[in-house]
Amino acid sequence: MRDTDRAEADGRDRRQRALVVHPRPAGHAHNARTDEGRLAEAVGLSQAIDLEVVDAVVAPLRRPSPATLIGPGKVREIGEEVASRSVGLVIVDAALSPAQQRNLERAWKCKVIDRTGLILEIFGARARSKEGRLQVELAALTYQRSRLVRSWTHLERQRGALGFIGGPGESQIELDRRRIDERIDRIKRELEAVKRTRGLHREARRRVQYPVIALVGYTNAGKSTLFNRLTGATVGARDQLFATLDPTMRQLTLPSGRQVILSDTVGFIAQLPTDLVAAFRATLEEVRTADLLIHVRDIAHAESAAQRADVLEVLRDLELDHLVDEERLVELWNKVDLLPADEAARLAEAAARLPEVVLGSARTGQGMDHLLAELDRRFAGTARVVELDLDPGDGAGLAWLYRHGTVLSRSDLEGRTRLKVALEPADHARLGERFGAAAVVDNGLEKSRQHR
Repeated sequence: MRDTDRAEADGRDRRQRALVVHPRPAGHAHNARTDEGRLAEAVGLSQAIDLEVVDAVVAPLRRPSPATLIGPGKVREIGEEVASRSVGLVIVDAALSPAQQRNLERAWKCKVIDRTGLILEIFGARARSKEGRLQVELAALTYQRSRLVRSWTHLERQRGALGFIGGPGESQIELDRRRIDERIDRIKRELEAVKRTRGLHREARRRVQYPVIALVGYTNAGKSTLFNRLTGATVGARDQLFATLDPTMRQLTLPSGRQVILSDTVGFIAQLPTDLVAAFRATLEEVRTADLLIHVRDIAHAESAAQRADVLEVLRDLELDHLVDEERLVELWNKVDLLPADEAARLAEAAARLPEVVLGSARTGQGMDHLLAELDRRFAGTARVVELDLDPGDGAGLAWLYRHGTVLSRSDLEGRTRLKVALEPADHARLGERFGAAAVVDNGLEKSRQHR
């Protein structure tokens, strides 16, 4: 191997070797998370982009340093390990200011990224659709814009201006910032077009009265596995943080025959960068307009309760508080198959006392019948039960009722067919126009209780 090739290979290996640092402020407890849990999550995020994590350390902070966040003693200690283990990248599991990031890079003589930068790297590697890539680029540019000062050491370099205009010219940093601003504006316009298109799709779904169920949950809680289990889709489902970025929607038939749309969405995470939340608002509009949410929880995770609190916090940040109530939310305690039998039995007793909770496993199928029945029950609660007498030869009318409602009973009476059907309010309002008042025996203004 030539020396240059060997040097390039050594450089690639060094860049892939990473050290993870979790700064822990004195007396700080985020949603009752343990240091080990936070550190393990940061390592998992790093491994999600194929980094080789050679070590992971907790850095206690008595008082955050304005210059480096971490105290000087710990900075020296980490610097020695970086040098001795040929580490090319240090990931700090916290938000760093541009100055702190620059100072740590100088002290450790290697690349440093913070939690936001790491998540952006993952999103950039995973986004597949044009929309997903645009959203990631928007977040990355917004993040990068504030850090241009770190990227340039020649801030006094000027781009020459035309002599007859006068003035000192435009500095390179100003030129780059202006180019970023122009690109951000273009991306925002493109995402607005995406938002309008999604709005048209939602209007089309409303016209055919398909309720929407959105899956939400902490990253790697099993949303995509559940989506595949219920719909027969083949969305990528891996034991990996942020395996799904691009939203996917499929039609789902509930046990009653009711048709709904199931939407798989990006996973949430503690301290989700605000730039990412803003960039993904177009995607998360599907959550905002959903009729029902399924909150998928990894009940086998040691910090499941803290993850639940983080998901609810993100929903509040997105101004979706109105969806977080027992009428709009079903909580699936997923991955019960990973628990010991006695722990699973204890959780089954607890879930039985909570009407909004279903215990199960998307991987094995355990509890899925119960989940589908609960979804049916929720939607049946909004329906109105009507009785109609139809001509048996009115095939189109019969087909309309089966397509738009849930036929609860059917009987033939001396040349007439009597049906009892549960209809959503919008379809109930169209009865007179479709069949005429004479066909309606009972227009049923009471809510259906058939599936309660």
